[in-house]
Amino acid sequence: MNQFGDLYSQYYDLLYSDKDYIGEVEYVDSLIKANSNKVETLLDMGCGTGKHAELFCDKGYKVHGIDLSVDMLKIAETRRLGKEKKLNFTHSNIQELNLNTKFDVVVSLFHVMSYQNSNEELIKAFEVAKNHLSDGGIFIFDFWYGPAVLTDKPITRIKRLENESIKVTRLAEPVLHAGKNIVDVNYDIFIEDKISKEVVEKKELHKMRYFFDTELEMICKQIGFSVMQKCEWMSNKNPDFNSWNVVWILKK
Repeated sequence: MNQFGDLYSQYYDLLYSDKDYIGEVEYVDSLIKANSNKVETLLDMGCGTGKHAELFCDKGYKVHGIDLSVDMLKIAETRRLGKEKKLNFTHSNIQELNLNTKFDVVVSLFHVMSYQNSNEELIKAFEVAKNHLSDGGIFIFDFWYGPAVLTDKPITRIKRLENESIKVTRLAEPVLHAGKNIVDVNYDIFIEDKISKEVVEKKELHKMRYFFDTELEMICKQIGFSVMQKCEWMSNKNPDFNSWNVVWILKK
């Protein structure tokens, strides 16, 4: 089953209601301004329900978001109200994307690149990002950082959230495949209707790849990207063994 199916998309925003989308967009906006001059257009690869894209639009960018999930894009479309000329969404696999448009910046957030499990998928994703950038444009992406993942290995976690109509409990059980640089995150999601007390269970597998500097640097050189900056996500410190989430800024 696709990791972003019908049920998951319905409860996605609730599951991540504690995520600091505003702070993250402020942070990425600061990275853009520090690494580029005038930026007007932005492509969001793997936009999900469009929350980042909407906030970038509110900051003055003309934004185009793409995602593989039709169900998530249905939610994203609701964010276009009053912003139809500055916020658009397209259904596409990242590797097959061809908008015939150039952007000043491409972003891919919330570990979308870590879902590119094979070298072929990752290289193609980088090529697509470059092909959609104007000359001198920048590509910003975050990912799971190998040195930290292997130092502070993933553990089983439980997350509970609710709103006025549902309760969601999500159990995440990881399996580390060190030889492949992959973590299988097995999700067991229980959604309870507060009125009927009916409980729906959904199981998912998210295969997350973690990366190391040398492999990413090799791909950047192959594709023709210059590495402008590497830092721990939401800070300007250099990545270390505690930096599970790292962001890179590349220039075409």
